[in-house]
Amino acid sequence: MPLQMRLTAVTLDCADPEALAAFYQQATGLELHPASDGDFAGLTREDGFFLGFQRVDDYRAPSWPGQTMPQQAHFDFHVDDLDEAEDVLLGLGATRPEYQPDADRWRVLIDPAGHPFCLTTR
Repeated sequence: MPLQMRLTAVTLDCADPEALAAFYQQATGLELHPASDGDFAGLTREDGFFLGFQRVDDYRAPSWPGQTMPQQAHFDFHVDDLDEAEDVLLGLGATRPEYQPDADRWRVLIDPAGHPFCLTTR
């Protein structure tokens, strides 16, 4: 029988945890965790899932699409409308890299700390 595990948290390295938490809070509507401080910030979902952001000295953002600094991990978010979601996220501080492998099916954006993430309607 396989080990039964339930994912309860994901934490991203960054230079400014509070700023990155604010970006994802505006983008997702998750609640700011009360234990957030200058070196660590987190967001929680009603089912207990936790999205954390931790300060790393000399943080270097991943590169997209190059691998000079590998992305190591990225989020995929389901949205109803790619264009609308992209516009909102760009307004919140995300950026859109020139390279888009299949922009009709999904979009790659970069969060304010440099982490790539994808939007998809699937």
